[in-house]
Amino acid sequence: MCGIAGYSLPRRSSVDRTLAAQALLAAIAERGADAVGYAFRCPGDAYPTVVKQRTPASQLLDRVEVPAEATQLLVHVRDYTKGHPSIAANNHPVRHGPVVGIHNGIILNDDELLAAHTCARAEPKMTVDSEAIFAVAAHSRNDARALEDLEGAMATGWLDEREPEVLFLARGVGRPLWTGEGADGTFFASTRLALEILEHYAGVALKKRQLREGTFLALTEGQAVRRERFRPQPYVEVDVLPVVRAPGERESCLSRLALIAAA
Repeated sequence: MCGIAGYSLPRRSSVDRTLAAQALLAAIAERGADAVGYAFRCPGDAYPTVVKQRTPASQLLDRVEVPAEATQLLVHVRDYTKGHPSIAANNHPVRHGPVVGIHNGIILNDDELLAAHTCARAEPKMTVDSEAIFAVAAHSRNDARALEDLEGAMATGWLDEREPEVLFLARGVGRPLWTGEGADGTFFASTRLALEILEHYAGVALKKRQLREGTFLALTEGQAVRRERFRPQPYVEVDVLPVVRAPGERESCLSRLALIAAA
């Protein structure tokens, strides 16, 4: 049960980009400890900057650094199911061609979907199932209906180098995805609590809602420029994973976050 979070901000936003990233990371830290990572993009940049490591969130929190001009962020904590975290390419954010993304869930037909693309599994021993989402996004030019080919559970976000102003979000079935909209931008996370923690530390007021299953969003500078529906394939999880996969990580990170915010 991984955790995802991030934001799309207008350039004029007064939000402290780094502190907001740290608050979101701390808030989802208990959802996985096999790896942690984030990606950000600034106006004018096609290529997002990606930082990831094979540790719990608590070992990255103090070193998170997002430029003041950044308008897009993806954050991930990993509890791996397929694709061993000793292979860096398996950890999130995951790249497929021009797309870099994060995912909470499991994709069952990833090998089948990726077999058609010679650019798949670009790094030796890469096997993470999440790559299939970003392959579907890349090769369909971010067509919401293409997500209907995926089998499994999914809440996801991604950046496409061909559309540098846009952050994409999608919720399939089996995993939660919350958004928080406010004057300073749109934020997203696996839980409502993560958005509440963000409100406290970033000083924002958000209208929070859980996305319906089968929802696709494209965000530009904090505003939804596309909102579409798609039909996820039915999926029933036989062995439901517990939400808390890294006991104590959130408390540890939140204690450290309080010190960071007070400094």
